[in-house]
Amino acid sequence: MPKIKVIIPAYNEQDSIANVVRDIPKNVEEIIVVNNNSTDDTVKNATKAGATVLTENNKGYGYACLKGMEYIAKLNEKPDIIVFLDGDYSDYPEELTKLTAPIINDDIDFVIGSRIKRLREGGSMTPQQVFGNWLATFLMKLFFGAKFTDLGPFRAIKYNKLVGLNMLDKTYGWTVEMQLKALKQKLTYIEVPVKYKQRIGVSKVSGTVKGTIFAGFKILGWIFKYSFKK
Repeated sequence: MPKIKVIIPAYNEQDSIANVVRDIPKNVEEIIVVNNNSTDDTVKNATKAGATVLTENNKGYGYACLKGMEYIAKLNEKPDIIVFLDGDYSDYPEELTKLTAPIINDDIDFVIGSRIKRLREGGSMTPQQVFGNWLATFLMKLFFGAKFTDLGPFRAIKYNKLVGLNMLDKTYGWTVEMQLKALKQKLTYIEVPVKYKQRIGVSKVSGTVKGTIFAGFKILGWIFKYSFKK
């Protein structure tokens, strides 16, 4: 069986993180929770649930993801697949097997968990999230012929392909950067429909005006940067 590791960025997710860790399928080799400057019991609860807990004091989604990758890069044995998952329990961690199946069975490089409307709980995505996803994926289709319909954070990718992307974004542009670079490098990719429910706690991005605006600028910035990059 392929070796799978999960990276979960977490900022003040004390009420949800243990649920996320415990619901991840047992075939996962290691669950890495990256504490991103939390001020609550996120670290305690993640550790108790059985996760490897790292700390990244620079606040930002990308910073946390890069910390997890840095840790994995130093291991003697590298995984075959990396799965990224949020710590707010809005995704269904047990669906990880659906995301990794195309990689394992069909040699696909990159899989996005698509939060399609019929599988979303009412109110689980804000109007600005829905619009932002539509706009970003529309522009990727327009400029690159992409078939993405979502920027979903629940995603799986071959480890060697992830390393080859040379990820750079430190904050909200992480997901779209990965998709744009996958397109540029002509990775094979597919979307898998996943269920989505209302998160536990308040979103640090869509739950604030500042977070929404900043995320929007970052996402559009990456798209236009790559649109004009030779």
